[in-house]
Amino acid sequence: MKILPVEKIREADAYTIKNEPIEDIDLMERAAGQLFNWIGKHVDTTHPFYVVAGPGNNGGDALALSRMLKKFGYLVKVYVVRFSPKTTENFRINYDRFKELAGEFLYDVENIEDFPLIDDEEGVIVDGIFGSGLGRPVQGFPGEVIKKINESPALKIAIDIPSGLFADKSSVDAGGEIVRADYTLTFQNPKLAFMMPENDPFVGKWYVLDIGLHPGFINNVEVDNFYVLKNDVKGIMQRRKKFSHKGTFGHALLVAGSYGKMGAAVLSARAALRSGLGLLHVHIPKSGYNIMQTAVPEAMLSFDRYENYFSEVPDLTPFNVVAAGPGLGKEHQSQMALKVLIQNFNRPMVFDADALNILSENKTWLSFLPSNSILTPHPKEFERLAGKWSNDFEKLELLRSFARKYNVVVVLKGAHTAVCTASGKCYFNSTGNPGMATAGSGDVLTGIITGLLTQGCSPEKAAVLGVYLHGLAGDLAEKQWGQRALIAGDIVQNLGKAFKKTDK
Repeated sequence: MKILPVEKIREADAYTIKNEPIEDIDLMERAAGQLFNWIGKHVDTTHPFYVVAGPGNNGGDALALSRMLKKFGYLVKVYVVRFSPKTTENFRINYDRFKELAGEFLYDVENIEDFPLIDDEEGVIVDGIFGSGLGRPVQGFPGEVIKKINESPALKIAIDIPSGLFADKSSVDAGGEIVRADYTLTFQNPKLAFMMPENDPFVGKWYVLDIGLHPGFINNVEVDNFYVLKNDVKGIMQRRKKFSHKGTFGHALLVAGSYGKMGAAVLSARAALRSGLGLLHVHIPKSGYNIMQTAVPEAMLSFDRYENYFSEVPDLTPFNVVAAGPGLGKEHQSQMALKVLIQNFNRPMVFDADALNILSENKTWLSFLPSNSILTPHPKEFERLAGKWSNDFEKLELLRSFARKYNVVVVLKGAHTAVCTASGKCYFNSTGNPGMATAGSGDVLTGIITGLLTQGCSPEKAAVLGVYLHGLAGDLAEKQWGQRALIAGDIVQNLGKAFKKTDK
């Protein structure tokens, strides 16, 4: 699913109005109908609604929704925040329609004293003050209104985007007030702001409502950011042919583990095997022999000359993919061996954990990584590689710049894990849950991506699909164990189910 910037959203509206064709007031009515349908499924008529509308089209949506709620039997009070004398035509039409229907429940608010503190725990506040086109911080009178909304114990639902939040740039240091929504009901496509950790306190749980914007525009518009859903990854992995054999699905080398960290190698190896590759070699220090042979009997082993850490590169001839990093450690010999590994393998590699930490201490090596190699840092590892940032939008641009500069695919882990390609495209993941914030989860992801890459997926597709499957397996594990009890091994155990759900 494409993530449209504000200017493209406006173009999509205009294109739909012209080419469907449909009057803009009727398109607003359709959007309000989708809001009403969602609310009707989730909130019953025993809850009073307090709708707060601005004088623009976001307020027009709110007024149209209010009329629908009122006709259906909800108790609705509408507060129009008159922070500007200017109004849009669609706002005026819907204002008049609601006034004719229930004018006694319509209140014009011209100063903060006119706006009540809504002290109703059973109530629902609908935020329709500002829309996604907002470009400056909300202060003064409308800012005071937002403060009062945030002080209320009522449930808060934002229309399209919480008022005060910028769609395409950082809001947190702008100095304005922002509605802290419990739910955000956004139109047609998610906003880039929803992918940013810094905005979670404002956006809450968000849903995309299809308002029927013209597919001719949506399908052809060029964007740099995407939100990955099942349909986006379905079909990446082709069905296996009857006469396939283990050689058909590739041979990978995983360089992992050190004394006290063999669990990382075990988890990553198990995940790679569960992801369908044909053959897996794991290069480990000698001390890991009994652990690996017992825990992962399906894997073949390559032993280092050293007892406790990685120090030498085995013959790379048999392998079409090499992955390095889980539990590796940062011994000097390990660093030198990683350099030799990079110099002697000319296909895309996968780097995680200590391999990334070694690269961050030897940044000149980044220029020698094989093209389209996949790096899987968490935010702190990425900071060590690329430098600091002041907000999440700056972090995203740093991510894009890093991927382009070094011609690599970067998987920046977290909620809505971002996969950024060397072309500058970023893919935000839709699966996963906070229970996956546990030791070993990243090692599992490395194994999954390695397994997919080994079978012939392109680096970009292996990263995007791998992240999706990793999150989906985590969601399936959550259903069984809950978030607090979930461990990395549970993700591996649910990979088979995740593949089956993705293939349906």
